[in-house]
Amino acid sequence: MQGLLKLSRAIDWLSEHLGKALMWLVLMATLISALNAIVRKAFNYSSNSFLEIQWYLFAAIVLIGAGYTLLRQEHVKIDVVLGRFSRRTQVKVEIFGLLVFLLPFAFSVTKEVMPYVIRAYQSGEMSENAGGLIRWPVYALVPLGFTLLGLQAVSEVIKRVAFLRGLIDDPARKKQQKTAEEELAEEIRLRAAGGQS
Repeated sequence: MQGLLKLSRAIDWLSEHLGKALMWLVLMATLISALNAIVRKAFNYSSNSFLEIQWYLFAAIVLIGAGYTLLRQEHVKIDVVLGRFSRRTQVKVEIFGLLVFLLPFAFSVTKEVMPYVIRAYQSGEMSENAGGLIRWPVYALVPLGFTLLGLQAVSEVIKRVAFLRGLIDDPARKKQQKTAEEELAEEIRLRAAGGQS
């Protein structure tokens, strides 16, 4: 089990670092969007590539960020139903959901989308819009994102089994701590509120 927990920590590390890197893509997408709006209004110039890079970035944030979201326990759950059960029963239901629904779904999406990615890459598929971008990179985000989500699901199963065996503390409780980014945002809010008094 210790080897599996080591694998779980490695997957968590990957998800954590990718998630933090993706936060910069949010800033990049915002800046590109603002620049696009300014250039369009001030110089009466518009570029489809600017618009497409925005949705490429959005796709990267959502798809690659799914594993980070699962790591942080921010995915949608049916807490109203699960809240009635003991924590051990909740964990068993979570393991069932991960093994029966999430992992097969992530595998299926990855398997089904890969031929489209390969075909788009081999054909050099481009956007139909004038000045548009090549399509295979954004198509490739789908299997990449679902592979990362599947890996994180494996990590979550390992941690929950270890919890049920009494080897680690409840993994869901640990991840409810504030991130460094959330703590910084809270500090900024407190300083701003203190300065307004």
